[in-house]
Amino acid sequence: MLSVDLNCDMGEGFGPWPMGNDAALMKYISSANIACGFHAGDASTMRRTVELAVENGVAIGAHPGFPDLQGFGRRNMSLSPSEIYDQVLYQVAALKGICEANDANLHHVKPHGALYNQAAKDREMADAIAAAVRRVDDRLVMYGLSGSLLIAAARDVGLPTASEVFADRTYQTDGSLTPRSRADALISDTSTAARQAVQMIEKQTVIATTGEAVHLDVQTICIHGDGERAVEFAAEIRRELDNRGIAVKAPQA
Repeated sequence: MLSVDLNCDMGEGFGPWPMGNDAALMKYISSANIACGFHAGDASTMRRTVELAVENGVAIGAHPGFPDLQGFGRRNMSLSPSEIYDQVLYQVAALKGICEANDANLHHVKPHGALYNQAAKDREMADAIAAAVRRVDDRLVMYGLSGSLLIAAARDVGLPTASEVFADRTYQTDGSLTPRSRADALISDTSTAARQAVQMIEKQTVIATTGEAVHLDVQTICIHGDGERAVEFAAEIRRELDNRGIAVKAPQA
């Protein structure tokens, strides 16, 4: 039987609880990537989101980002490998501690935004992230863009990996995501997103914006939780996977 992980970025806000779509999305996904305070989130939000994941039997991941609250971690930054290492170590260790305080296990790490995208093509940055994650716990699964240098760096230090694709983003011929600055970067139609997700799983390919079929390794599919129609997207994708007999479960460490 085919299987795939559905992951979602969560805890990316501040203030009153519950926030955004997190509670509604939890019933459709198998793993949650929780913001660790640098690009979004705060201590209370981290704890509450961990508790929500535990209640729903969802695997918990750390979602470290650049220290860029104003830019939501989506602006490129030029930091040394040692700075990247320290910042990732700090964020992952913080969420691991919150998990342990709630009798839960931290399952994976998925960098956020610009940190994720830069590390996909920058080996020094990828190595720094992988080293920090391994230092915290060498059983943590590294989530990274399919075919990226981040996946390669994680494998080289012995971390388990999960190659990630996106149901609601378009792709370029090299397997990279279409930049958000472009009008065609996001998929806004739920049926289109669901069809893309199914093709990625069943055929391990995606149709690029040029019309070419591009090969991808697919273990986990991201659904962005901050989108206006995020819950609708998640429900449609999960329904389509269930109808096709594709199991939804977190990757094994």
